Amino acid sequence: MSAPPLADVAARAAQRAPDAATVATLADSLSRALGPTQVSTMEAARRAASTDFAHLSPLLPVVLPDRPADIVVNPRDAAGVVTAVRLAHAAGVPVTPRGRGTGNYGQAVPLAGGLVIDLSQCDRVLEVGEGWIRAEAGATFVALEAAARQRGQELTMLPTTVGSTIGGFLAGGAGGLGSIQHGWLWDGFALNLDIVGCPPAEGPVTVHGGRCRPYLHAYGVTGLITAVTVRLAPARDWEAVLASFPAGPGPDHGAGALAAARALLHLEPAPRLVSLDEPDLVATYPADAAMPPGRYSLRAIVDAAAVGLVREIVAGAGGRVEAVRADGAGYLATFAFNHVTLRARRARPDLVHLQVSGEALVADGEAVRAALPGAMLHLDGLRLFLDRADPARGRHFGGLLLSRFQDAATLYRGIDRLSDLGVQVVDPHSWLLDGPALADIRARAAANDPAGLLNPGRFPDS
Repeated sequence: MSAPPLADVAARAAQRAPDAATVATLADSLSRALGPTQVSTMEAARRAASTDFAHLSPLLPVVLPDRPADIVVNPRDAAGVVTAVRLAHAAGVPVTPRGRGTGNYGQAVPLAGGLVIDLSQCDRVLEVGEGWIRAEAGATFVALEAAARQRGQELTMLPTTVGSTIGGFLAGGAGGLGSIQHGWLWDGFALNLDIVGCPPAEGPVTVHGGRCRPYLHAYGVTGLITAVTVRLAPARDWEAVLASFPAGPGPDHGAGALAAARALLHLEPAPRLVSLDEPDLVATYPADAAMPPGRYSLRAIVDAAAVGLVREIVAGAGGRVEAVRADGAGYLATFAFNHVTLRARRARPDLVHLQVSGEALVADGEAVRAALPGAMLHLDGLRLFLDRADPARGRHFGGLLLSRFQDAATLYRGIDRLSDLGVQVVDPHSWLLDGPALADIRARAAANDPAGLLNPGRFPDS
């Protein structure tokens, strides 16, 4: 496997950038239609709306354009979104939707300049029902969870960046806290979505159930999400448990920590998070007495009623519980999923990361680490598939492999070695769409955006 030709894709997308006269005309039209406070052409605003956390990759910053969007619009409601898209379409100007959170691989960076529509001010929680909550795309997970808990419920899943907006997560995320039990965001999390195409209809069009799939993790190429209804579950009392395990030489290095992590992964009721790090990775984190140096760190967000059983599991596997924190769930979220990359690279900028999954991560961890120089493995529990007869059977580990970055060729040779081991790798050094839903996303994009103005440059052959 070789690095995708991102520089060529970016160059082709840049050819669609509007000229100065078109930009000026569109900016004036938008200001008159929406009001000047919702439209900005200031360079600081344009640059802020045109960057994400792609700096976590040593590969992406050199191929992403150093050219911000030409105009930023902050509509206050769905009608404003429709108006902005209609005017941009009439002018032939590319449109990139944007939420708020931590995009990590340039998926919301406007490769062709044009118009960025920031939906973060469309932030109302609209209604809470039994088993569901409805909100505008700019509502944050903090606001959603608070509204749900007022009704004795909670979100079935939320990203580790809880200040993210729901629309941004659905368009660019995949899983997070709660994925051990509930799977990925396309596993029934989204019940319906309000979508604005390009050109737009008179108002947003609502899609339901399985028809939501082409809009999830599609980076906005199939339409702008303006409102959502997502699934809730009965609220539970969560506690954060931090445990540690000794490290030692030999092939059983970390066996106790891994055995305990497996046991926690299959607890009932299911944990909201289970994460495991080896000592070298723990060394990149800020000091915390509950993550002592030189030891494996096992962290979990579990039902409060299960804390006693967790203590037994940890002790039985040769570890010790370092802390139990009733208010620690948010803290543990910052040591899970891609937050690990953010923390580790602060301490070691030489690191590069891959998103990995598969049984080989736990069955043959040494071979997995050997695929790349100085590699370290971080594990997060996930539900990879649903077995209704035995829900715990579908729970496995995914995670991150972090290693010293030498060059792109070494990284992609490592990906080939991992594939030979049966490890599934999601390349976080590419903004190109991929995966089993790609054909559906492509077909829906062609139907909803025939001119190809929505976030251009995201398909492998674009």
